[in-house]
Amino acid sequence: MPNKQMNNVDIINAMKESSVLVVGDIMLDRFVYGSVDRISPESPVPVLSVKRENVMLGGAGNTLSNLRHLGAQGKILSVVGDDIVGKQITELAQNQNIDVSGLIASKDRSSIVKTRFLAGHQQLLRSDYEQTEDISSELADDLLGRLNELLDGVKVIILSDYGKGVLSNKIIKSIIDVASKREILVLVDPKGKDYSIYAGADIVTPNKNELSEATGGMAVDSDEQVVSAAQNLVSNSGIKAVIATRSKDGISVIQDQGTTHIRSACDIEVFDVSGAGDTVIATIAAALAAGFDIIMAASLANIAGSIVVSKVGTAPIRAQELIEALHNQDVQTETNRPSISRTRQAPVLAHDAAREEILRWKARGLKVGFTNGCFDILHYGHVTYLNDARHKCDRLIIGLNSDSSVRVLKGETRPVHDENSRAAVLAALGSVDMVVLFGAKQAGDDNTACELLNHLQPDIYFKGGDYTIDQIPEAPTVQSYGGIVDVMPVYEGHSTTNSIKKMVSN
Repeated sequence: MPNKQMNNVDIINAMKESSVLVVGDIMLDRFVYGSVDRISPESPVPVLSVKRENVMLGGAGNTLSNLRHLGAQGKILSVVGDDIVGKQITELAQNQNIDVSGLIASKDRSSIVKTRFLAGHQQLLRSDYEQTEDISSELADDLLGRLNELLDGVKVIILSDYGKGVLSNKIIKSIIDVASKREILVLVDPKGKDYSIYAGADIVTPNKNELSEATGGMAVDSDEQVVSAAQNLVSNSGIKAVIATRSKDGISVIQDQGTTHIRSACDIEVFDVSGAGDTVIATIAAALAAGFDIIMAASLANIAGSIVVSKVGTAPIRAQELIEALHNQDVQTETNRPSISRTRQAPVLAHDAAREEILRWKARGLKVGFTNGCFDILHYGHVTYLNDARHKCDRLIIGLNSDSSVRVLKGETRPVHDENSRAAVLAALGSVDMVVLFGAKQAGDDNTACELLNHLQPDIYFKGGDYTIDQIPEAPTVQSYGGIVDVMPVYEGHSTTNSIKKMVSN
């Protein structure tokens, strides 16, 4: 078993060695974004003017995404339709390096799609295209026939039950029996009220409401009530242990060896709980597969869950986020003295992490601005321009040209300072709230910020110079999603090129 005193990076690295099989209902989550400016003349309903669409793995697929973003090896045993959506699901899984050899395309079933229509951050409607009856006996036999091929190296199986027909009683019992013989742990993300169908499973992970429903409406408001309900569930269902997720009250682990209540380290700003259960069970599974005990696994899952509920929409936990959260928790527990912070450093984020942070800002009603540049040698013109831009928005993001991008723009002698140094200097400015790297890797590649802007979708795009909007290559991208382009004045006589010329001449 790994040492509990391992540092935070070692903990995550241990989880990267783990292999987990997810069995259950995989589906496609589709998000349609737009704006509402009028009511339909045909009936009193809003008209959504569609701007863009996103698709991602849903259901058991979201559990897989969480496993992969933690670095664990993920495998799937499930059924999709032999249709376009089924191909999309398979491609999305393959793009995350998920083993899809256990994903069966059936001509007798349709793939499941959940489509959410949103105006801004307000969900207007959700449509579900699905079949919920149990899969056929022939299809069940086909799934079970592939089970043994997938179990090599697997330490934990997750039964991800969304009640869409893959986890029939036959499938559940057969998998638990096989896992027991091979000493593989079985975790269940449950559905419904009758947990006896999961008899023999090692751990079940209900939330408070599910725990109450599964025990005939028992109260679950206090520690004692949760323990009582969980013990009732264990004795009546044949499941060995319960890990109950309790929102702001953390996680409770109830097993034969006793009970442990794991509290959240700090207050959590909750934006969206969708997908949090998938994150929790994926983290528990990855930790158990890495050899950690159930308490350590639940503690990691509690932190991971608190991170994802602060995101907007369904988004997985990332290994780096968990490392940082563990580090922050260590710092908080090592000192009880209040300290005065005399430093400020904005984060330097990858594109997906940056988008998640922007969605959080927008959900608070904050106006997000963006500008981009090389910022090779920071000077008065840069600082004044950034301060002016920050006065026009609540949060300012810098799109920073990478080293290869600067070379394409300025020649082989540039940049003077590498991208990490430039990012660190910008991040220390009071006007800057985030830095994101972008740009071409070689000549001929797109070296504009268009792709990054389309991904992040800030409210305002600031551009410095004597341009008209139609001369700015990024303007059509910004305008396509409803953003504003603001051309800002430049400060004559201040430029990195002039600074270098002065240094050379002196």
